Amino acid sequence: TTMSTDKPGSTEVAANAGTSKYSKSNAINSRYTYDSQQLDDLRKRSPWTEDPKWFTSVSVSPTALVKMMMHCNSGVEKGTQKGGNPIEVMGLMLGRPDPLTPRTLVVTDVFPLPIEGFETRVIADDQDVVNHMIALGETLESTRKEKFMGWYHSHPFDVGEYSHCFLSQTDISTQLQWQRAEDPHGNPFLAIVVDPLRSLALSCPQIKAFRVYPPDYNSPIVNECPDGSIIQDEKERLEKWGNCWSRYYELEVEYFMSNSARNVMDILTKNLWMKSFGNVASLETENVKRYPERLASISEKLQKADVTSFTANLINPLHPMAGSASETSAAMAGLVSREGNSVASTATTTATTAEMRKNRHAEEIKNACDGLVDLATEKVHESITQLVKKDLFS
Repeated sequence: TTMSTDKPGSTEVAANAGTSKYSKSNAINSRYTYDSQQLDDLRKRSPWTEDPKWFTSVSVSPTALVKMMMHCNSGVEKGTQKGGNPIEVMGLMLGRPDPLTPRTLVVTDVFPLPIEGFETRVIADDQDVVNHMIALGETLESTRKEKFMGWYHSHPFDVGEYSHCFLSQTDISTQLQWQRAEDPHGNPFLAIVVDPLRSLALSCPQIKAFRVYPPDYNSPIVNECPDGSIIQDEKERLEKWGNCWSRYYELEVEYFMSNSARNVMDILTKNLWMKSFGNVASLETENVKRYPERLASISEKLQKADVTSFTANLINPLHPMAGSASETSAAMAGLVSREGNSVASTATTTATTAEMRKNRHAEEIKNACDGLVDLATEKVHESITQLVKKDLFS
């Protein structure tokens, strides 16, 4: 099975094996390895320097996707915790062009950078950042065969009608500099934009991949948008793709996973392991909203119940509500022998009423306590699950 897209730039997961050209096992596993000689030959030819739209797709590893999404979500949390707007973040991507499918770029890993910005102003011009990139590059040269082949950043804007996955003027300027510096040397550069707020709202990663046209290139198709569609309405074009909609194009995004990884995922899914750790009921939006209501309901039940009388009954056996059924019967028998049927009848009614009252109070308190135990259990389960997830995946 492979994760693929139904249309350029979308991030829908293919439901069936065979929906992508990479559904065969040898093709899937080939994403994790390559022929060095073939890759060197492809880099030397650099066909992308002659065709502005040479690349048509991007294949992203699960590791790269998860790290990107976690980094972008951290920018959202950091900004909102400070009481402000979500913060844009940026990182570099590791990968290569694929010799077997030369029009596809493969992203194998990503590395966050210490860069933060607001709106469309993510620029790596700080000397500390430059030094960080140099040090990271030198480390990877000795441990990894791939190169830095792209950059990603987030657009954490309010969720609207359209996705915020587009390139701003600043983004295009940055991407064009990268392409001019890297493309001629056999290292085609890629830009990916993540919409973290929309991803959270839809519970599905919202990312798109782009390459920029050379300054002298003009599309032969009038009003052609980055995804290849034709939109006549200028306002709609601007809302979907930004002011520079004609200066870049979109690549299809797909995801790949090895057969071994797929087998492990199948085992975890069948055993409900992922469901147990991935779905925490108490953290779902509806349950979070209902939690104060449930707590208030339990408090109200405890206030209405005659807790004082009930606890006194447990402590003081002479309390009017005290006594078992046998004790009540014995007392009634004594009353009959001493006072006669009339008194016995009154005693019977009084004892029965007291017994019913005691049972009612006991039931009310039991229901309230059961609800309280349920809430406490959910909170303990939530805490344990979060701690386990942190230890396993952080």
